[in-house]
Amino acid sequence: MNRAERLNAVLDLLADTGQVEVDEIVSKLAVSPATARRDLDTLAEQQLLTRTRGGAVGQTVAYDLPLRYKHQQNADSKVMIAQYASAMTPRGAVVGLCGGTTSTAIASALGARADLMEAGPHANLTVVTNAINIAAQLAMRPQIKTVVTGGVVHSRSYELVGGYADVVLNSIALDIAFIGVNGIDPVLGPTAHDEREANVNRLMATRAARAVLVADSSKIGKKAFATMGDARLFGTLITDTGITPEQRAALTEHGYDVIIAE
Repeated sequence: MNRAERLNAVLDLLADTGQVEVDEIVSKLAVSPATARRDLDTLAEQQLLTRTRGGAVGQTVAYDLPLRYKHQQNADSKVMIAQYASAMTPRGAVVGLCGGTTSTAIASALGARADLMEAGPHANLTVVTNAINIAAQLAMRPQIKTVVTGGVVHSRSYELVGGYADVVLNSIALDIAFIGVNGIDPVLGPTAHDEREANVNRLMATRAARAVLVADSSKIGKKAFATMGDARLFGTLITDTGITPEQRAALTEHGYDVIIAE
């Protein structure tokens, strides 16, 4: 387990009960007490927790996530996909993140990277997002420049949609965009339940030099209401080991580069 993965694991322990002790980190992550204390100090410097004697407690945040973010399905798969997406993202890049649980996991992975948290006169990464929960999450990381699109808040997803979002996205250029979906079909392509979210996702993809779909394997073969484009726009899919050989072959046949995060 590398340092970034270990910091994420510490945050996961903290999320379970709202507090974590050094002894618990030592026991569950098989690290020394000195390493556990250094990790807690690092996360405290990033304002992701508050240090206490012998451990830490979670930071109080001013927002509460919708139910879909609290009890997300296939959480382990999304963490693996997020780690792969983070590894694809070079320091200094301009990244697009749409809303959704997988994109939220990617934001967490980026926020835990030591190289992105190094202090300096300029931001080490720029993230453009239409998800206000992701913006709030990244706002605590001063070395990540966070740009929020305009728009009207979709109450069920915390995503900004509508014409104001279009104005911002049409005026920027992204190096890479990670786009979550509700379904992906080899022929129909990626789809979303809400046509307004699908439109923002499509536009974000068009503004990126590379648009990458991020979806756990439960979404493969599923179809939702609104389409976003095909492999000509979204050439890459990151998914998990649950994808079947037949599903991978069908997606590859229709032009998708399928990456399995393990």
